[in-house]
Amino acid sequence: MKFTFKLILFVFSFLTLVGCKKSETLKVKESTNSKNAIEYASGLSINKYEGYSVVTVSNPWPEANKNFTYILKEKAGSIPDSLQKYTTISVPLESIVVTSTTNIPFLEMLGVEKSLVGFPHTDYVSSEKTRKLIAAGAVKNIGQNEKLNMEQLIDLAPNLIVTFGVDNNNPMIDNLQKSGLNVLIQADWMEQTPLGKAEWIKLYGALFGKEKEAKTLFDEIVKNYNDAIQLVATKKPTATVLYGSMYQDTWYVARGNSWVAQFMKDAKANYLWANVEGTGSLSLPFEKILEKAKTAHYWIATGSFKSSAEFENSNPHYSQFDAAKSKNVYTFESKLGATGGTIYYELAPSRPDLVLKDYIKIFHPELLPNYTFTFAQKLN
Repeated sequence: MKFTFKLILFVFSFLTLVGCKKSETLKVKESTNSKNAIEYASGLSINKYEGYSVVTVSNPWPEANKNFTYILKEKAGSIPDSLQKYTTISVPLESIVVTSTTNIPFLEMLGVEKSLVGFPHTDYVSSEKTRKLIAAGAVKNIGQNEKLNMEQLIDLAPNLIVTFGVDNNNPMIDNLQKSGLNVLIQADWMEQTPLGKAEWIKLYGALFGKEKEAKTLFDEIVKNYNDAIQLVATKKPTATVLYGSMYQDTWYVARGNSWVAQFMKDAKANYLWANVEGTGSLSLPFEKILEKAKTAHYWIATGSFKSSAEFENSNPHYSQFDAAKSKNVYTFESKLGATGGTIYYELAPSRPDLVLKDYIKIFHPELLPNYTFTFAQKLN
C-alpha cells in the first residue's frame, strides 16, 4: 500500500517529511546490514527487514537482460518510498498458482499444498498428496504454460502466480500482469548446483511466512548431502560413465558444469564429459560418443525405459556399448506418477540428497548395502 501524505499544516507536513526521511534513512542503513538468507542458489536473494522482505531473482532465463525484484509485505508492515516501484506481494499467501512440477514438493514440504488452486496440465503432477487435491477439484487445470487460461485465472484470483520465462520474449507473462494478476518469476530451473536448486524452498518459506521451517528443512537436506559426500570421501573416481541417449541423429550429453555432472562428481565417478566447459547439454554425433564411451563401465540413460530389452530395441546402435552388454544401464526417469508424470523431474530438484545417494548406490554399492533407490532403476 503506497504512502500518502496530506498537507494540512506546513509545520505538520515538514515534521512528517523529516520523520519519513529519517525512517527511510534507517531502512537504508538496515538494508546495508541485512544478511542475504540464500547461501547456495545463484539466482535468488532474500533480505528480510522489519515488516517486509526484498526478494531478487537474477538470471531468470538464458541471456536474460533484466532481474526481478519483489517486496513481500507483511500485514502490519510498511514499505519505504524507495521500494514502491517494485511489485508488492502481501504475505503470508492464502492461495497460489504454480506452473512447474518442481514447485509442488516445496509446497508439500512446508505443509501449504492446500493453498494451491491451479496448475497447468495437471496430469504432469505425480505427488499422491497433490493428486488427491486435483481429484477433489481443489486444484484446477488452468491450461498449459504457453497458453494459460486467462479467464479461469482471473476467476480463481490467486494471491500469486509463480511462473517462469524461457527467453526475453514472454507474452504470456505480460498478459498475466496486464490482467491485474500478481506474478512472480522464479528461476530454480536455471540453477546448476544440486543444493542451489533445493534452496529455492526458502522463497516459498518467505511467501507463506514459514521462513524458519524452510531453513530447517533445507539445512537437513544440506546435512544429508554432505554426509553422503563423506561416504565416498576416500573413494577414487575409477568408474567411467556415459550419460544420455540418442534423439533422432543426435546425442545430448551433460556439460561438465551442469547439475547432472555435479552429482556424478560428488558420487566419485569418472564422467567422460566432465571436462567440457559450460552448463546444459552438448550435442554430438553417434560416432563421437561410441569412440569415447564404448568401454564405459556405466551408462546413465535418459528416457522412461522399463527394461534392457525395451532400451536396446529403441536403437540398434546401443548394443555396441560395453555397459549395455554387461547390463550396467540405469535410468532415473522410469518411475511415473498415476497420470504419467515423471517423479524424478518433480521431486529430484528439491531432494538432491536422495539423488546423490542413488548415484552412490550405482557406483559404490558396497557403501549403501541396505539402501533402496528413490529414483534410479537398473534396466534388467
